[in-house]
Amino acid sequence: MAVADRRENLRAADVDRQFVAERLKAAVDEGRLSLSEYDDRLKDTYAARTYGDLDVILGDLPGFRPVDSAAVAPASGYAAAPTSPAPAFGGSKGQFGRQPHWLLGIWSGWLIAVTVNVVIWALVSISNGEAVYFWPMWVAGPLGAVLLATSVSTYLAGGPDAARELKRERRRQRRER
Repeated sequence: MAVADRRENLRAADVDRQFVAERLKAAVDEGRLSLSEYDDRLKDTYAARTYGDLDVILGDLPGFRPVDSAAVAPASGYAAAPTSPAPAFGGSKGQFGRQPHWLLGIWSGWLIAVTVNVVIWALVSISNGEAVYFWPMWVAGPLGAVLLATSVSTYLAGGPDAARELKRERRRQRRER
């Protein structure tokens, strides 16, 4: 095989540079790269001309392996392996097991609002000497129902980032056409 035919020497396309940019963004989110390293590598990514140039940028990150150099480069030019064993939806492990951060955040807000209202209701009832109408149910019930429906549908759809990823994929497909 001639040297010019080797994958490392083939020109990279915009889609290949975009793949590398997305992988670098994921590496920053995972804490594998500092912002300074990310900035430097991103500049190198958009200046890269060949697959070999792009391979150097991702070479020390897990989950990356260049396509066999003897083979002809596929459309993306890269084969991505799973990047890390990070929990789905950026979850955290705690007393309740693996829970997505966004889910804990929205329900914590609801719990705080309901608790404040129940405490106010209890103080009013104590000051009156008898239980007054339990109006906090109008805060807890409807808001809780909306939150439950939103949580279930968003969780089943893949988390809050799933919609953004779907939009990106559609944009990418439009660009390819």
